Amino acid sequence: MTVSPLAAWHDRLAALAPVLDVAEVPFRSQLTVRVSDPDAIAATGSALGVPFPSAACTFASGTGRFGDVEVLWLGPDEFLVTASPGLQVTIEEVSRGALGTAGGSVVDTSAQRTTVVLQGPLARQVLAHGCSVDLHPASAPVGTCVQTLLARTGIVLQVTGEDRYKVLVRSSFAEYFAAWLSDACAEYLAVA
Repeated sequence: MTVSPLAAWHDRLAALAPVLDVAEVPFRSQLTVRVSDPDAIAATGSALGVPFPSAACTFASGTGRFGDVEVLWLGPDEFLVTASPGLQVTIEEVSRGALGTAGGSVVDTSAQRTTVVLQGPLARQVLAHGCSVDLHPASAPVGTCVQTLLARTGIVLQVTGEDRYKVLVRSSFAEYFAAWLSDACAEYLAVA
């Protein structure tokens, strides 16, 4: 049986509920796609059933051929495709086929990160304790994604709704992130 990176933290993270709803969504399929050819980008999006984002630091989501899929633009020629668990091999094959001879790569990075969903009216304030990215809706509207540091830990941060965020954190740093999150909520728990 496989254990999620934050299984031991379930109760402690649930105790943050007066301030912040925290839910780990482990074992998501995650594939890093490196491609710069616009036609290959469009073909890969078409094959997945979700178009790749058209602007840097944004993500696209939809229900495509593989259910709920998100495509995050992480760099000039780097995208991250996420989907339900267990689909990485199929998505990798389909993506490689769509790239054709355009040049590029598709790498399964599913085991690299776990996904943590943070939600609540204080989510932005809690994240601000350790993240230098301005998460005010005027600067980071819904649909924004960035690679950044949160409490010295490399993460991918998505703004998925009003007061709702996804944090993709390396599995090896997940417990550190959970401990930091608990500490960052302490001042709000004291008055809740």
